Amino acid sequence: MKPSERRKARRLAVQAIYSWQLSGNNIADVEHEFLTEQELGGVDVAYFRELFAGAATKSGQLDEIIIPHLERPLDEVSPVEKAILRLATYELTFRKDVPYKVVINEAIELAKAFGAEDGHKFVNGILDKLVARK
Repeated sequence: MKPSERRKARRLAVQAIYSWQLSGNNIADVEHEFLTEQELGGVDVAYFRELFAGAATKSGQLDEIIIPHLERPLDEVSPVEKAILRLATYELTFRKDVPYKVVINEAIELAKAFGAEDGHKFVNGILDKLVARK
């Protein structure tokens, strides 16, 4: 498994989580849409599926982990940053085989790519607090 394949899976997963959050569509429908309409070359599809389904189905549990570290209500966090935090929190909580530094770095890069100008700083701060808690 190449790291770039997982990076692409994370990128696709955060987009799917974002889409699911905004649309409220069925998780299986969103997954199907992404698997049929996105370019999947070089993507670890199994990892994408795990990340997306895991973050979506466990979003309530993940939010409970995230909320104590926020300085504002979760519904005031941008949907992009919320999707990235859910994805990273899923990996930190359920994928112990992935080093936390990799998870945080990948989340920062996603926030730089998709988030607001300083969104990566916000994501980094929250994830640092999560890791310190463990």
